[in-house]
Amino acid sequence: MKVEFAPLAIPLERRLQTASVVHWVFSFLGLGKIYFNVSLEKKHIFHNGVLYATWWLLDWDTPSKGGRRIHCIRNNVIWRHMRNYFPVTLVKTAELDPSKNYVVGFHPHGVLVAGAFLNFCTEATGFSQLFPGLTPHMMMLTLWFRVPFFRDYLLSGGLVPSDKDSASYVLRRWGGGNMLVIAVGGAQEALDARPGAFTLLLKNRKGFVRLAMEHGAPLVPVFSFGENELFDQVDNPKGSWLRRTQHRLQQIMGISLPLFHARGVFQYSFGLLPYRRPIFTVVGKPIKVEKKHNPSQEEVDRLHQTYIEELCKLFEAHKTKYNVPEDRHLEFI
Repeated sequence: MKVEFAPLAIPLERRLQTASVVHWVFSFLGLGKIYFNVSLEKKHIFHNGVLYATWWLLDWDTPSKGGRRIHCIRNNVIWRHMRNYFPVTLVKTAELDPSKNYVVGFHPHGVLVAGAFLNFCTEATGFSQLFPGLTPHMMMLTLWFRVPFFRDYLLSGGLVPSDKDSASYVLRRWGGGNMLVIAVGGAQEALDARPGAFTLLLKNRKGFVRLAMEHGAPLVPVFSFGENELFDQVDNPKGSWLRRTQHRLQQIMGISLPLFHARGVFQYSFGLLPYRRPIFTVVGKPIKVEKKHNPSQEEVDRLHQTYIEELCKLFEAHKTKYNVPEDRHLEFI
């Protein structure tokens, strides 16, 4: 395979953009494990272990109590460099009342949820300026909040565990102003993330709809154009040995393991860095939700269908602006 190397004369700004993405990819693929190993280095095992165990016990409930965002980290310049690498743009299509709490469905998941991270876990795309008075809380697999040190890294960006208690805490907050962001397709949908794919795992994903009804929180559909364009993925059609293995690992570990690839740091032919392709995350208009303490399955199904229809309308209204062919439509599985 012919390797296309990056030119030596690259502007400093582009080098900083690449460095920021290297940091981000490394963080989610290996930082938790590295931190864990460093904290258990033999000569520091007792000292570090006791200190961190004490901190962890005192801080145990923080993830399920709305998290602990650190604004200087959310506003760090590294995220602006990362935004410019693709680049990523947050698009507002309707006003959101800051006196209400919202459940936001983010689609598609993509391989590493890059658009959701930059838009809702940092201020790189100007979330607070576009939606004043609202605070985003993005949900992530509970597993990652059990990794020492890495949990604190996640909490600093405003992430919370993807369990019902954590979600309910955010949506119960008096006075409104909170957005619970859920990548509805989850890890399983990542196995179908590849350029040109518009398949969403949504047909039987209704828990987020029931959650919104129980709290009377409006539903907001979000579609991130370009999210699936960032990585190629090894072919894994349903029924193949690879897909069966990935599905089995997901059932055991709770996370999917897509075999993705794109470009490297010093060459453009292979590696784990995403391609430089634009992402446009379009936030749709809120869907009114009537509060029901114990909604029936029929009521949930009806609202779920309304949500799908509004998501389709959002996609169809904006797709041609973002280079999606007119004959392409969303497919739900």
